[in-house]
Amino acid sequence: MATTTSRLVPAVILLVVSIGQAAAQTAPPESRARAHRRPIDPLYESVRKPEPAGPIDRAVFARLAELGIEPVLCSDTVFVRRAYLDVIGTLPTAAEVRHFLNDSTHRRAALIDRLLERDEFAAYQAMRWGDVLRIKAEFPVNLWPNAAQAYHRWVRESIAANKPYDRFARELLTSSGSNFRVGPVNFYRAVQNRTPEGLASAAALTLMGARTDAWPPGRLRGMAAFFSQVGYKPTREWKEQCVVWDPFHTLARAAAGDEMPRGFDDEPPPLVPQPLVAVFPDGKAVTIPPDRDPREVFADWLVRPENPWFARAIANRIWSWLLGRGVVHEPDDFRDDNPPSNPELLACLERAMIDGHFDLKRFYRTVLNSQTYQLSSISRSDDPAAAANFASYPVRRLDAEVLIDAINKVTGTAELYTSPIPEPFTYIPRDMPAIAIADGSITSPFLTLFGRSARATGLEGERKSRTMPSQWLETLNSTHIQRKLEDGPALKAILAPDRRPAEVVADLYMTILSRPPIAAEKKAIAAYFRSPEARATLAVDLPWALINSYEFLYRH
Repeated sequence: MATTTSRLVPAVILLVVSIGQAAAQTAPPESRARAHRRPIDPLYESVRKPEPAGPIDRAVFARLAELGIEPVLCSDTVFVRRAYLDVIGTLPTAAEVRHFLNDSTHRRAALIDRLLERDEFAAYQAMRWGDVLRIKAEFPVNLWPNAAQAYHRWVRESIAANKPYDRFARELLTSSGSNFRVGPVNFYRAVQNRTPEGLASAAALTLMGARTDAWPPGRLRGMAAFFSQVGYKPTREWKEQCVVWDPFHTLARAAAGDEMPRGFDDEPPPLVPQPLVAVFPDGKAVTIPPDRDPREVFADWLVRPENPWFARAIANRIWSWLLGRGVVHEPDDFRDDNPPSNPELLACLERAMIDGHFDLKRFYRTVLNSQTYQLSSISRSDDPAAAANFASYPVRRLDAEVLIDAINKVTGTAELYTSPIPEPFTYIPRDMPAIAIADGSITSPFLTLFGRSARATGLEGERKSRTMPSQWLETLNSTHIQRKLEDGPALKAILAPDRRPAEVVADLYMTILSRPPIAAEKKAIAAYFRSPEARATLAVDLPWALINSYEFLYRH
């Protein structure tokens, strides 16, 4: 600790000097200057005036004009870092940044196309869906580790194959089979409440962006009927269950222990097939014949283009992942008294999703190519309506998994992840990035400290991005980070003794901040490392200062 502390002082001094300008631009919203007009900062902003590139931009820019805000585009160096982090959850290498900056015209659109085809796109988006779908092994109920792996594998493969979202949702709702072999059936296992009402609530939250605790009781009761014939059949394999359509409640009648859904045996089962009456959330009743799985009837209703919840909910969810907040905020809280901040924008997003036939990559491409997504992160208004209407890209801390992967990538180190459940599926290679971990029970102290989702409720708000003092202590003053900086082979290669100082500084900035140093930073660094004592600690102090900057820790 003494060694760490002795290095902390010069590191912080260097931090203040080297990123003084950067911190002013990318500090959290509460510390920004209260000014509506600011000069363009060429390091972070483009002098090119944004022009609406489609209906999304027209809807946003019309609202910004009403607020008296002139939007400003981000610079290319900001965009390349932002796109990598938002699309694939991975920091660009120095070579990738240089390749992008030397690319020809339409470099931003070309980069977006390349990123959407990377393997990390499926890995990172599967991580986000893992939060929503509660993919986490839990003892002694819910998912067992191999079931969590099967569930995650289905999600990741669906994203990699760009499976249309309506088909993805239908498979999630209607699949039957072993929870070890048919990934999507774990939708009915990864919930604490397996009553018909609990399953209906999970479907509404996941696929309609609605929280049923705000619904009238009758609406939930009517929707629960669609899930009243879901059965859980044990097998001879330990912890394996088959999720099946059980119209006669034979499994419930067998009373196979505590894992049976409570409430199924409250009434005697029918002696002959009976039609089932259920009510859709829009209030329309339907009589389901006895030879039809009610889940299929609900899925047919849900994925229709004219459904007022389905396309709107997924469009708003992806928008919130990319833009930091939903047009309806929170993105899983659609209700009458929580209206969209910009109804025209939400309608545009919904239309883009429907016109694209629920092609999610196409939808990502549309949003990422919009001028709205490419706006500067420097706010030009302290009016809360500006943030709600996307006047600037919101500054927010990196996800826990993305942050530790970025530190590991910069230093060339790895992390050990473990699970309290001692199963072969919970042991993973040391070099696996955190964004690719399938099972939420596999974690590390760093991931817990930085607010990784507990995957208990399926709510977006479970993931915590607010910065805490203990997190600053971890990045500023922990032996965990110090060892990565001192022993990391990637940093040692950059800091090789035969390299010129200017090359070292340039590579450190490109590797850690995805941009070259500006003249003021070069001057400050040269002045600081003029002393022999400072030169001796260059290998640790400069990268340590840079990874503790807002510019590294935050999306901007």
